[in-house]
Amino acid sequence: MRVAEHRMRRALLWLGCLWAAQVAFAEPPAPPTGLRLYGIDTAGFVEAPRLKTDVAISVSGMLARVRVTQRFRNPGDAWVEGVYLFPLPDDAAVDHLRMHYADRVVEGEIREKAQARRDYAAARAQGKGASLVEQQRANVFTTAIANIPPHAEVRVEIEYQQPVTWQDDVFAFRYPMVVGPRYLPQPVDEDRSDAGLSDAALVSAAVVAGAGDDYNPLSLVVDLDAGLALDAVDSPYHRIAATRLSPGRYRVALADGELPADRDFVLRWRPAPAQRPQAALFTQRWSERDYSMLMLLSPRGDAVPMRVARELVLVVDTSGSMHGESIEQARQALRFALSTLRPGDRFNLIQFNDGVASLFERAQSADAQHVGMALAYVDGLRADGGTEMAPALRRALEGGGGSDGTLRQVVFLTDGAVSNEQALFELITQRIGDSRLFTVGIGSAPNALFMRHAARHGRGTFHYIGASGDVADVMGRLFTQLAAPVLTDIRLYWTLAGPGDVPVQTPERIGDLYAGEPLVVALRSEHRPLQLRVEGRFAGRPWQRTLDLDGAGADAPGVHALWARRRIDEHLAGFATGGSAEDIRRRVLDLALEHHLVSRFTSLVAVDHTPSRPDGAPLQRRPVASRLPAGWSDAAVFGRLPGTATTAPLALVLGLSGMTLAAWLRRRA
Repeated sequence: MRVAEHRMRRALLWLGCLWAAQVAFAEPPAPPTGLRLYGIDTAGFVEAPRLKTDVAISVSGMLARVRVTQRFRNPGDAWVEGVYLFPLPDDAAVDHLRMHYADRVVEGEIREKAQARRDYAAARAQGKGASLVEQQRANVFTTAIANIPPHAEVRVEIEYQQPVTWQDDVFAFRYPMVVGPRYLPQPVDEDRSDAGLSDAALVSAAVVAGAGDDYNPLSLVVDLDAGLALDAVDSPYHRIAATRLSPGRYRVALADGELPADRDFVLRWRPAPAQRPQAALFTQRWSERDYSMLMLLSPRGDAVPMRVARELVLVVDTSGSMHGESIEQARQALRFALSTLRPGDRFNLIQFNDGVASLFERAQSADAQHVGMALAYVDGLRADGGTEMAPALRRALEGGGGSDGTLRQVVFLTDGAVSNEQALFELITQRIGDSRLFTVGIGSAPNALFMRHAARHGRGTFHYIGASGDVADVMGRLFTQLAAPVLTDIRLYWTLAGPGDVPVQTPERIGDLYAGEPLVVALRSEHRPLQLRVEGRFAGRPWQRTLDLDGAGADAPGVHALWARRRIDEHLAGFATGGSAEDIRRRVLDLALEHHLVSRFTSLVAVDHTPSRPDGAPLQRRPVASRLPAGWSDAAVFGRLPGTATTAPLALVLGLSGMTLAAWLRRRA
């Protein structure tokens, strides 16, 4: 489709969203003083349900079980339906929903997405309390709550399982708190004019700026059982109170009790030096099958890989969402990266926002003159405009790899605030060639789905920079990895307790293993694994390790869900490689229904079968507004627009509440 036609479709989409928002918000009172609401025509402002979130996390070894309690309070005199867009980790296995409604507790059930919507819509129309939890992206979910009574509270509990990460001798757990506004990009491929448009509104939240710390607060408690003695427990971005219960057990809470939900929470714990684990195995017998999750640390040794010449392509996001602290973090990261260049290396620097520009027409030698030009270029970077990633990825991946033996590495620094992740994954898969793509998440609430999966499709790794003080540490670790992978050509050989057993392993293909990174594998088999032999090349030489697994694994509920969640990701990756859409859908649907998981094709729904809303009482639909991520400037992201009675923001802000509600209702119908 030609560009002009595409622009016409975008204009029609915006007009439709404007109409939907005007219909949805037709009642008159004024907004609370000091709040600036984007995506809402505030001339017709009606207060939405208020939200408070309580998070309880239980960590046992390498596994975390999380319960998120969302409390929706209706402050008005009308019956309302609340719609709330919120983040969860992109590798979370969401498997439980519980609704507390009118002193009754209702357990959620897994349904195919279309059926769950029908069940919810019927309950809503009949005046019954109901809750629907849907996945819009692997890391973005929606909770809808029907028939919240006037001046009443409804609680929704969502539970999920997640693996803990291990990197450079430190365990870590990340809980995302806010979905940043997403940019609506041009199509990646003009032949696919709907790419990034068809469901972009479903990942764009209504946003409030200027709110006090008591607006939509969050509390968080972690019960940590590391299973080994610890040297330290800390959180890099939040003040915590950590109570030591034993050498490996802690209870951790936010020092301030509650805080604004505007920055990802990260908890880190470091084992005592003598306690560094070499491997960890977790097993579960579920539905007459064995499920296992293995973490194997990369080997240590004195061998140093031979240095090869490399071509380093640094790509930096300079869109409006990177304004403020984020762009300064990016500048620091780029300066560090340039300092690692050595004679014989080549490099280039690319920036993108509405358009894309590069420092050099092609990669140049890393001599003093060219590096000096690059440092001056970095100092002049400014954040403004949209987030058109596809042209930047195309330019960065031109050439595909070093035919002259040069190691070609692309480092992509961004907050990932886009709505067309799947189209970008397809682009990476098609163009990566022999290059490697490494992603660095910038800011207080980066799009972890884009970071993790772009690196996976690009056969690299991903990292996060959450504050300026992290830059040297994160970039130092990244460029240690860039020097060379520790293990390559990895192959796994399982010995199982029963004959004729064909294990199903995820990932199916093992990528390169980098310094400080673990190999994490999940397995389903008819019988318990007894032994694993790992073979590969360490520093260019053959390497192998044999692990005796019989009796070594800790029994851990939820391992089956993590295995299924990872298999679902692998099936969905088939979209990027041209797999059959119907075949992918059926495989994902079967796994999600069997393991009771929310997915692209399944949802959790809870219905209270006692009607509550009186016949004839109207029901008003209200999106629950989110905060801007910490460090984001509403003026930079949305333009210098007043939060007043004007429809101008709706034409410019990326699919906020009007788009969200319109698209959500259309899909639910």
